[in-house]
Amino acid sequence: MINSLKRFFTRPQSPVPAAPTGATTLYNVYCTRHTIAQPAFAHELQGRRDLSDGELLTHLHTFCGYVYSRGTEAMSRDKYHVILHLQRVQHHLSMAVADDELPALHAWARESNALLFTPDGHVRDPDGHVLINVADGQADAGASVPYPAQSWTRKSATEAMLAARGIEVPVSLPPLACEEEVVLRDRDEVIGRARALLLVALRAESVAAGDPMPVATLLDKMPLADDSLSPAERAFLALEAPSEQECAQFLWRYESLYVLQWALGMVDELPYPDAPCDTPAAVARQIEMRGPELRGADEIVDALDRTYRLHWHIRQIRLKKTGAEFGADADVVMERHHALNWLIRFQHADWDEVDTPT
Repeated sequence: MINSLKRFFTRPQSPVPAAPTGATTLYNVYCTRHTIAQPAFAHELQGRRDLSDGELLTHLHTFCGYVYSRGTEAMSRDKYHVILHLQRVQHHLSMAVADDELPALHAWARESNALLFTPDGHVRDPDGHVLINVADGQADAGASVPYPAQSWTRKSATEAMLAARGIEVPVSLPPLACEEEVVLRDRDEVIGRARALLLVALRAESVAAGDPMPVATLLDKMPLADDSLSPAERAFLALEAPSEQECAQFLWRYESLYVLQWALGMVDELPYPDAPCDTPAAVARQIEMRGPELRGADEIVDALDRTYRLHWHIRQIRLKKTGAEFGADADVVMERHHALNWLIRFQHADWDEVDTPT
């Protein structure tokens, strides 16, 4: 067990704590950080798993359903934010903790950015306040979903940047996942996705221009792209005469391609999204691609935070029909949001199922 613990807890190790004596309570703990410290308080670890265990995602999906079903079966702000936390979980532990060790448990849960599930059926924040009451789904007045400090700092920086452009977003919008919580797509997967996006965008552009490039010709020029096509992309390429609307949808994939090229270091900066990208340049970069490497997660979640809050602003203008200026190109923002959420494995969704909630 000691060697197993050392493999699981990847921060500097303390001596393995003694087993608890006296009364204990069983806690299921859901941590979103990649690495967590070994608990130094008296406890008995009864189970542990991370995302290398394929059953964890199934368990988390079921637990999200449990949260949603508390009280009335309607989504509330508290439920939604707890579900978002569960979708970012990297580690699940089950441990019996001595009742006199609760202050140490709470301190460790805060450091691990963890939610607690207790035998009474409540979902609790790191300090033990009820976030989701088993009976009515309501939260205690002092309860709050935890976020790492980097997420709060990034949120403030984005708000200041947008305010400088005359765009106000409410401070009530939550932080997003930070670099300590996300696992980016593999480099080769990103390269494959970029190739697939180029393939469908070129086909859509040629059809829309009235000079369709045969799919077989495109595949001859980009044979590796076929390995990475999504089901929706395959269906589009199978159409002999795509509609104008279908072509328009896939033409905008140039913007997603541009984001992935930036993520791969093929573009130096991701500029403010007030105009579409230079598509001929994007095509040329992809054709000449040599040995790209993924940017750090911090840069990618920086871009995601800016895109998310700007997307919220655009959607609110559309919803309220105020006629106000978006302050950006709405279609570019939407495509960027989709690509960035895919990069961070948001909700563990495949390309066609990626959501962009705001």
